[in-house]
Formats: sequence, structure tokens, C-alpha cells
Amino acid sequence: MRTLICGSLAYDTIMVFPDHFARHILPEQAQVLSVSFQIGEMRREWGGCAGNIAYNLQAIGGEPVVMATVGDDGIEYKERLAALGIGVEGVRHVPGAYTGQAFIITDLADNQITAFHPGAMNYSHQSRVSDAAGIGLGIVAPDGKEGMRSHAAQFAAAGIPFVFDPGQGMTLFDGAELLEMIDLASYVAVNDYEGRMLAERTGLPLAGIAERVEALVVTLGSDGSVIHAGGVTFAIPAAQASEVLDPTGCGDAYRAGLLYGIAQGWDWERTGGLASVLGAIKIASRGAQKHDPSRAAVAGLYRTTFGGELW
Repeated sequence: MRTLICGSLAYDTIMVFPDHFARHILPEQAQVLSVSFQIGEMRREWGGCAGNIAYNLQAIGGEPVVMATVGDDGIEYKERLAALGIGVEGVRHVPGAYTGQAFIITDLADNQITAFHPGAMNYSHQSRVSDAAGIGLGIVAPDGKEGMRSHAAQFAAAGIPFVFDPGQGMTLFDGAELLEMIDLASYVAVNDYEGRMLAERTGLPLAGIAERVEALVVTLGSDGSVIHAGGVTFAIPAAQASEVLDPTGCGDAYRAGLLYGIAQGWDWERTGGLASVLGAIKIASRGAQKHDPSRAAVAGLYRTTFGGELW
């Protein structure tokens, strides 16, 4: 099933601080904060929610189509996606803009400080869901504010089920706007912190949000995830990673598993198990798109974690 991935394409500049932030930030002096971190390692990676989700979905046999905006420096990214077999008819070039840029500093405790420049993302509303043909499922992931709202409305108007994934974009919206997009969506996916923020902003408990969609998915990091669907809560254990190297992009890998399972019509335990396995494979590799989530590797870890065959 062709799945439209609406969200960001970005370049991630990831820096590793070989110490702990807490040793160098004085809470009582936060009002005059001036701090510099000597970085021991730096790398530039392909990133952005749309790119990360599509990368994982394509690798396991899905049919992702990316809808995103890039700047003058993003043509290479579009060419890379096409070379991987990912649909790029929804990727729009915005002349005179930069592609989204994330600058991430991670310390030894995996705490992160991120600065993000949206660049071409601010023009995401110029793209329309109808720009891509034959779409049967979608996701609205973090992107420009107007783009997220318009794409949610366009999915709903076209009768295409979609996942609403507010993520880092949640702070762009007030409670009424979030409720609007929740009510348009078929599914909502958040991590545990985002879930608490979503409940606070909308004034609804998570149970109330779950009643408004077919499924509410909440990831819990090393504690796995829970899926609230049809009045039932499914507890999905975390798959065991071979090692824990880099959490960047793990949530996006998980969402690729959700989209694949939904497209295949799987039950929630199997869908959640696939999503959990993809997150575990990703965290064992540095960078959001450098791991190899082959169908064989995914099936093997699924068998070890959950028993039975996945494919």
C-alpha cells in the first residue's frame, strides 16, 4: 500500500560531548547562562521525520512516498531517497531556502540539547496530499505548522486514514488545534512525555484521547510501548537491542513499523512487536539512517523477542 509520509527532511549535525551537561550548567545561574562545550565527536547525518520513517518502511517492504520540502542544499537528499526506491513525487524544492537543519549535542547520559532551523519546512503547506497518486495510508509527522494542519485536513477530506504524530511540533499548536487534528486522524502516536503534554494541552486524559481515534500509541523507551485500541490496552515489550548507541530516529523507526502493520491489516500485538523490533535495531547504530533493518534481521529479532514468525 502506498503510504504518504508527510513531515520533515533535514540534515542532522550530531555532536557528542564527552561529559555530562549537569557538571557544567549551574541551575542557580540559568538567568545568565553562557556555556561552551568542547565536542569530542561530530558527524552529519540524513535526518528529518519523513526521511527516517520512509527509510525504515522501504527497508521492510513498504511503499513509502515522501511529502516534504527541501532547500537549495536538499537536491542530493531527494536523489538519495529516489535511489533507495522511495517515492519522491511529493518532495518540493523551495529556491533560496535551506533544508531543515538540526544541531544536536548529546552527553554521556544521552541527554540532548537541540537547535533546529526549519528553513524550507515553513513552506510545507504548499504541498498537497493530492500531489501523490494512489495513496491508501498516511502519517502527519512534525513539519511546518500550516503544513501539518493542511495535510491532516486533506487526508480526512480524501477519506485516507492517517497517523497523527505531533512529536516536536506539538509546541506549535494550542489545545483546540491539537484536538482538531486528533479528530481528523485515525491513529495518534506519541512518546510518554509527549503524551503527558498532549493531555495537558487538550485538557483530555489519554483515555479520553484514545476514545476519539482507532488507536492511541504511546512509546515508553526501554519499557516498551502501549497501544490503546477498541477499549483494550496492549502492552508491547521492548525488543532487546544488541547495544545502545544512539536514540536519534528510534521513534521514527517505530512509526514505520506501525504504518507497515496497519497497511497489512495486522493485529496490534504483531504490529507493535514489529515497531518495537525496528526501534531496537535502530538504537544499535549511530545516525538515523545508517542501520540495516533488513526483513531477515527484523524477523530474527522478532522471533527472539516475541516468538513465532513475523512475515
